[in-house]
Amino acid sequence: MSGLRGLRALGLTAAGAAAGTALAALPTAAFALAGPDPGAGAPDEQGVQPGAPSWAPFVPPAPRPPEVPAVRPGVPYVPPVPSPWGRGRAAQDGSTAYIALAGSGRVARVDVATHTVTSTAIRADTAEGVAVTPDARKVYVAATGQYQVFAVDAATLRAVPIVVGAHPQDVAVSPDGSQAYAAVTGGDTGPGGSSTVAVIDTRTDTVTRRIDVGAAPRRIAFAPGGKEAYVTTARGLAVVDTAKGEVAGQVPGIPDAQGVAVSADGSRVYATQPDADLLYVVDAASRAVTREVKAGAEPWAVTVTPDGRKVYVADMNSDSAGVYDAAGRRHLADVPVGRLPASIAATPDGSEVWVGNGMTGTVSVIDTSADEVVTTVRGGSRAETLGARPLDIAFARTP
Repeated sequence: MSGLRGLRALGLTAAGAAAGTALAALPTAAFALAGPDPGAGAPDEQGVQPGAPSWAPFVPPAPRPPEVPAVRPGVPYVPPVPSPWGRGRAAQDGSTAYIALAGSGRVARVDVATHTVTSTAIRADTAEGVAVTPDARKVYVAATGQYQVFAVDAATLRAVPIVVGAHPQDVAVSPDGSQAYAAVTGGDTGPGGSSTVAVIDTRTDTVTRRIDVGAAPRRIAFAPGGKEAYVTTARGLAVVDTAKGEVAGQVPGIPDAQGVAVSADGSRVYATQPDADLLYVVDAASRAVTREVKAGAEPWAVTVTPDGRKVYVADMNSDSAGVYDAAGRRHLADVPVGRLPASIAATPDGSEVWVGNGMTGTVSVIDTSADEVVTTVRGGSRAETLGARPLDIAFARTP
């Protein structure tokens, strides 16, 4: 059993079975707490209900010996590419991170500059996907244990349930904030499977269209201009024409795909194939694979820095994040993180890359100038680190 599929089996299978017998939308109050933010209470509680994971203060990781560079056996060591940001500099002030904690059924809100959890008040059953509108006023959460996406007012925490279909695994918001796409994964490729992406109008929070993209849609990434959206499926990588609301093509040469990311200029698309340990570099204009890169063991999620210079891959069964140049011609480093890294995202200013560790229940923060973990946000307790399972990370500039 692959890494995240094993993780999901711990909680999603049971949740999905329960959801199949109770399809009615649960009351909004069950998923978001109205009124005062529970995170404003005792600092050691962080708004978490009894028995749920708590988020402890940052404990610096042990420094890696300089004589043992983090590279795979047989791969020559290449010094990291310098970054415009100085080592150790805090990520840009005014940014907020939202982290989907599938294990606790929560979404953590984190101040990026201080790496401090400010709230875990947003709730959603087996939250595996999270996205934020460009104005940072609304948060969309894929409740994978149910049939819904929740639209949450970031200020009041009022949540609107939107029925999209069985077990939505991801949600993404268009660059102009007018639409949210939800990957309705269903029972993957077996019985009960799905092949659709639900299109949500963010003004009304209703589903206005369903797009057939192929079996088991998994992750979604919009092109910077919003004209295209890329969806990974069991068949590969689908390209959606967002104006027409239909599939415009399929990138050939990718038989199966999981993670996806698009460069800030829209010229390149990156996709992972966990079973083959591959990272694909795709030319967006021609929709052709330009390079197949041998990644670490089971590359799951992928992100690209805003300046387009580096690509980071969460190698699930390597317990590391692989670092590559934008064209995929050079492997720059492997950064050790926690157990079973399953999510990854770059901060808006590109100074950091955050990696969610599914088994350890932590978030490793990588300084992109040195490609080293400089901070760890810890979820769960020492006795039960599986409690958090951070499976998606989204950033927003605080209004």
